[in-house]
Amino acid sequence: MIALSLAEIAAIVGGQSHDIPDPSVQVTGPVVIDSREVRPGSLFAAFAGEHVDGHDYAVRAVEAGAAAVLAARPVGVPAIVVDDVQAALGALARAVVERLGTDVVALTGSAGKTSTKDLIAQVLQRHAPTVWTPGSLNNEIGLPLTALRATEETQHLVLEMGARGIGHIRYLTGLTPPRIGLVLNVGTAHIGEFGGREQIAEAKGELVEGLPENGVAVLNADDPLVRAMASRTKARVILFGEAEDAAVRAENVRLTENGQPSFSLHTPTGCSDVTLRLYGEHHVSNALAAAAVAHELGMPVEEIATALSEAGTLSRWRMEVTERPDGVTVVNDAYNANPESMRAALRALAAMGRAAQARGARTWAVLGKMAELGDDSLAEHDAVGRLAVRLNVSKLVAVGDREASWLQLGAYNEGSWGEESVHVSDAQAAVDLLRRELRPGDVVLVKASRSVGLERVALALLDSESEVTGR
Repeated sequence: MIALSLAEIAAIVGGQSHDIPDPSVQVTGPVVIDSREVRPGSLFAAFAGEHVDGHDYAVRAVEAGAAAVLAARPVGVPAIVVDDVQAALGALARAVVERLGTDVVALTGSAGKTSTKDLIAQVLQRHAPTVWTPGSLNNEIGLPLTALRATEETQHLVLEMGARGIGHIRYLTGLTPPRIGLVLNVGTAHIGEFGGREQIAEAKGELVEGLPENGVAVLNADDPLVRAMASRTKARVILFGEAEDAAVRAENVRLTENGQPSFSLHTPTGCSDVTLRLYGEHHVSNALAAAAVAHELGMPVEEIATALSEAGTLSRWRMEVTERPDGVTVVNDAYNANPESMRAALRALAAMGRAAQARGARTWAVLGKMAELGDDSLAEHDAVGRLAVRLNVSKLVAVGDREASWLQLGAYNEGSWGEESVHVSDAQAAVDLLRRELRPGDVVLVKASRSVGLERVALALLDSESEVTGR
C-alpha cells in the first residue's frame, strides 16, 4: 500500500482517532484482517465474524507491529473507529486507487474467473508491475484488500469480481472503478440464489455498465448472453472467442496427447501460435480473454502468445495435475464446481485419458455435490452422471448423500449398469476404494463444490500415509 498517515486515513474513511499519540505515523505495510499476517507498519482491519471477532485480536496486532486498528469500537490501542469497517475499507481502497491512477482490469463470469485472472496476471506481469486478486478473494472484503496491495510502481491492477445477487458487482465497481471490464460467460453457478440465467446475466452485466466512455468492454462472442451486454455499456467493445467476428479469436484448436490445448491466436495486430500448459479445451476461451486484455494494454501478439504458453496454475486445487511415482495422475480440481465447470473438467479428463486408456489404464471421475442449484439440482447432477458415461470415463465414484445418488443415477440411466459407477458415503470411503483399485497409469479427477471438501481425497491420494481426517 502507498504510505498514508493515520490522520489521512481517518479523514478518508470518516473515522475518529482513539488512543493515537501521533496522527502523523504512517501506514507503510499491508492492510490485513488476520492478526497473524500483520507486518510492521500494517493497518489491521477488525471484522466481527460469525465465530471470531477481530476486535479481540487488536492488542495482538499492535504488538506485532500494526500502526493502528480500523475498528467499530475503541479497543485500547491506537485505532481509527468507524461506523462500518467494511465500508471504510472500501473507501480507503477507492482513495488509494484514484491516487495511484493504476489501470484497473476487472473480470467476472459464472465459470473460469480465477483461472482467467491468473492467466491475465501472468501475461501482464511480463509487461509491467501487476497486482492481482489472490485465489478467489473477489467479494466486498477481498477486493479492497487486493487493491490496497498496489504501490506507486503498480501499473496494472487485475481484480476478480464475484456476485451472489443483483447489485453486488455494481458495488464492487464503485470501490475500484475499472477501465477494462471482462465478462467471460453466463452459466448456472448460484442459479438457486439468482433465480435464472437471465438474472445472472443482469448481475454480471453490471460490470460493463460501470465502465467509462474511454473504457473497454471485453466480451465473449461465443456466449449470446454476454455478447448482448454490448448494448449496456458506453465503453468500446472488443469481442473474443471462436466466432468469425471476434477480434481476438482462436483457429485450428486441437489438444496435445496430454490434453493441453494448442491453437493459433489471432488479434488485430497479427497472429501467433499458443500451446498452453493447462489442461482441457475450456482453457482456450480463458486464454483468449487474457489475450484480449493484454492486446488492449499494448502488448504485441508474439509476447502475448509466449506468456500464455509459459503460464501455469497460480491458485490451488484448480486442475492441479500431479503424477505419482507409480504413474497414477491425480487431477485436483476440487476448489469448486458448477455444471459448466464440471462438464469442462470431465471433457479434460477424457482428453487426458485417451492415451492412458489406449495403454490399458483407466480414467476415474471422483465427483461430489454441486451446490446452490435450486430446483435445477436433480437435473444437473443427473446430466453430469450421463456425461461421464458418454465421454467413456472408466469409473465414476459419486461421493456424498442425495446429490451423489443423483450423479450415479444419471450414469445408470445412460447405460452404466455394471461396476463402472459406484456411490460411496464420504471422502474417506472414496480414498479407501481408490487405494484398493488404482493401477499405474490411471488418471483420477476429483471435483465438487467447495463445501464438500473433496480436495481431501486428492491430497490423501498424493500422500499414502495421510488419512482424510489427518493433516
